[in-house]
Amino acid sequence: MTAQIETDTPISPKPTATRSGPIARIVAASITLGLVAALTLTMVVLPGAREHVVMAALLLCFAAGWAALAWMSTRWSSQAQRWARVPAAAMATTGVALLAFAPGDRAMAALGWVWPPALLALAIWMIRQARQQLHTRARTWLVQPVCVALALTAIGGATETVLESTDHRLDAPAGQTYDVAGHQMYLHCTGSGNPTVLLSNGFGERTPSWSWITSTVATTTRVCVYDRAGQGWSEAASAPQDGTQVAADLHATLAQAHITGPYVLAGHSIGGTYNMIFAAHYPTEIAGMVLLDSATPEQFTALPKYPGFYSMYRRATGLLPTLARVGIGRLAATIQFDGLPTSDRDQERAFAATARDFRGQRDEWSKLPTVFTQAKALTTLGSTPLIVLTADQGQDPGWPEAQNKLATLSTNSAHRIVHGATHIALLIDRRFAAESSRAVTDVVTAARHHTELAAS
Repeated sequence: MTAQIETDTPISPKPTATRSGPIARIVAASITLGLVAALTLTMVVLPGAREHVVMAALLLCFAAGWAALAWMSTRWSSQAQRWARVPAAAMATTGVALLAFAPGDRAMAALGWVWPPALLALAIWMIRQARQQLHTRARTWLVQPVCVALALTAIGGATETVLESTDHRLDAPAGQTYDVAGHQMYLHCTGSGNPTVLLSNGFGERTPSWSWITSTVATTTRVCVYDRAGQGWSEAASAPQDGTQVAADLHATLAQAHITGPYVLAGHSIGGTYNMIFAAHYPTEIAGMVLLDSATPEQFTALPKYPGFYSMYRRATGLLPTLARVGIGRLAATIQFDGLPTSDRDQERAFAATARDFRGQRDEWSKLPTVFTQAKALTTLGSTPLIVLTADQGQDPGWPEAQNKLATLSTNSAHRIVHGATHIALLIDRRFAAESSRAVTDVVTAARHHTELAAS
């Protein structure tokens, strides 16, 4: 009887191994594939690439992740996620289009009206599909958070597009831009008298950073601020510029504006290095120089930590414009430039939030090794008045010695230490900006009257 029951009882077939694999592992592997590939391609293989290349790389890597989910879940799981083919196709198509058309900043800004609603719709559709077809905790812990992140990215992109399009602080003031080599250069002068002072921005700075100094110096002579190409109110050049091209831009802008030399050049940080190149190319037009915690032409050799920092930030510069498109740059900008007058602080923050500004920073950073090499052409200023002003807080090893060496460029020089000041405080903190203003006016006085500079 027992044997008969065992014989007549149907034996259930074992599940097919290739159709019942662990879907959670497949989902995790697919998402990990996309993220790891994206980071590797943008930070290791293509460090500091142009914006459209970085964005295309990200999209193609994410497309690969979704395609892997669709393929692996169909082949090795009983829960086939064929819907993942849709985001894979959409992202791959967009990535290939970006590589093919290489859109500039204006085109990317215009696309900001298109891609956020499309991405939001796709994210909502993906959430619905995952709910219907993915029956595992991986939906809650992996797929849905990714879809929510895509939705938040779309919302951030839409918000950033609207804010930038309505922010009139980004519009160049009328009558203060000049066409130079096919792009508009911003130059603003105030005050009167000679010699004219030219102020050169540091990296990541724009002309509003000088507001404390311009208001003071303008009481004694004419002072001019300008933005390098791709910076502030100046349009980007057709390609990243080295120091010689930056100097030629400034020289041509001054000629168009009928601002004649000789000039007192004052530069903060990398702005001081650009001024050295200008002085090397136009030595007869230099009446004096002020180096405000300036970078040195020996930046890569005199500062032991700098090569590593340069390489690390070079990798980040490629990603920053893309992050700014979704509003992350605006979040970072809200903590910058405290200390400036309110209107100038807000202008700086408005620029610092934009992808356009980060594109300019990316281009400039890529050329810094060449800029430092070109600055070495200036070996002496003769007896031209020179003040080196150095902040004593947050210094890297080698910085004091490099500042001392800059002071040897002239036989009529003074090296002043500003105690308690940080690098950026020489511009944006009113107390320390007063020391910067005093250095500029002291050089102006020495240049006018052909006198020796005092050490302090």
